[in-house]
Amino acid sequence: MLSTSQEYPYVRYRAAKSSLDVSTVTTLHDLVPTKLAAAVWNCLAKYKCTIPDFPQRETCELLIVDRTIDQIAPIIHEWTYDAMCHDLLNMDGNKYIYEVQVETKDGKTETEKKEVLLEDHDPIWLELRHAHIAYASERLHEKMTNFITRNKAAQIHHSSRDHGELSTRDLQKVVQALPNYGEQIDKLSLHVEIAGKINNVIKELGLREIGQLEQDLVFGDARTKELINFLQTKQDVTPENKLRLLMIYAAIYPEKFEGDKCSKLIQLARLSADDMNAVNSMRYLGRSDTKKTSRGFFSLKFDVHRKKHAVRKERNDEEKTWQLSRFYPMIEELIEKLGKGELPKDEYPCMNDPSPTFLGTSQSVPVRTAHFQPAHSMRSRRTATWARPRNSDDGYSSDSILRHASSDCKRMGQRIFIFVIGGMTRSELHVVHKLTSKLNREVILGASSLDDPPKFITKMKMMSAQELSLDDLQL
Repeated sequence: MLSTSQEYPYVRYRAAKSSLDVSTVTTLHDLVPTKLAAAVWNCLAKYKCTIPDFPQRETCELLIVDRTIDQIAPIIHEWTYDAMCHDLLNMDGNKYIYEVQVETKDGKTETEKKEVLLEDHDPIWLELRHAHIAYASERLHEKMTNFITRNKAAQIHHSSRDHGELSTRDLQKVVQALPNYGEQIDKLSLHVEIAGKINNVIKELGLREIGQLEQDLVFGDARTKELINFLQTKQDVTPENKLRLLMIYAAIYPEKFEGDKCSKLIQLARLSADDMNAVNSMRYLGRSDTKKTSRGFFSLKFDVHRKKHAVRKERNDEEKTWQLSRFYPMIEELIEKLGKGELPKDEYPCMNDPSPTFLGTSQSVPVRTAHFQPAHSMRSRRTATWARPRNSDDGYSSDSILRHASSDCKRMGQRIFIFVIGGMTRSELHVVHKLTSKLNREVILGASSLDDPPKFITKMKMMSAQELSLDDLQL
């Protein structure tokens, strides 16, 4: 990617914990970001010598982290349309399978299965995938109403239900409107069905209450007492959602699972041996010191000695329109700090620095002024397609946006590349979408995998406390 796009980055990476605290023991997985950063740095050195016109000075940012920066993001319920589709609808990648009623030649009605890909070619998907499910549902209702109001074929179709057969003139109008009618009504109907199905699942599983407790745990508004009370009073919660609650709890309070301290929670949740393996894996995922501590194991810790045990600080800089939208992945804060040149240099050293300091204070060191002011790329580039706002009040959706997308070309700042070892989440994709517009810099997220909650849980069930040997890592 860096070679083909002719980008020469500042290479930053999450430092091993022993470089920050000599009293901690470094586990092998702690060193993976360091090793990957070194491998990338060696490749860049070769590119500078072998690729014609490859930049000889830095043109962008690259930050390499691992999943331990945020264990909660892959597990917590994310409330965007995209995340809800992949979390609740058992999709196969981006493929959604649904049933339609079709009329046979003999006049009977049969059920037929259809497949559709929820991807960039679908303008409704492009507009709504990063939206909160409540907004997406409202927007789809508006679109359907506007479509019926403005489309002649739709008006006549609905009118004929009330007034019988169509006149010749009406039929002529239908024929004129039909080329776009079929595709448009199919797309709208599909998304209305998907949103309706998601909202039904939310009600059936009681996800609003579960989501509220998840976020209260993360922000310190709920602790052990509230979790026990929830498990005692909500006997109909599914085993998977109980597991996800306990995995979040284990990420926040890993010390609570030592010995028999959490026996009551385990008993109430009725977890299987596989489930307990997933919970224990969450404890070990970010844990690298041998001392007992009551802190959450995140690289960014906020006021951990407060009475309110929070592993996220509230963000008051953005208006929260919808319920359950408080949660944000830690990568959002990292990208914002990186964009401002405020990443702590000891926690996130730079390979380009001729004399990186691994020990010392956690003071943030501003990055070279020449690099950030102004932070423009060597070339103009189009705004990423997925980063453009997509709001259309026509009956269908955003075809006008797709038609004029090619004309949207503006000068953006230097790119920011983020790579997450261990997999990224859809909430992190949403953050990248948002920050590309906010920072006026194209933010590109890559990872070893894209993990929806079921996939991440499976990984945690299979994960062993035994560390991988660095010799087994192929970089």
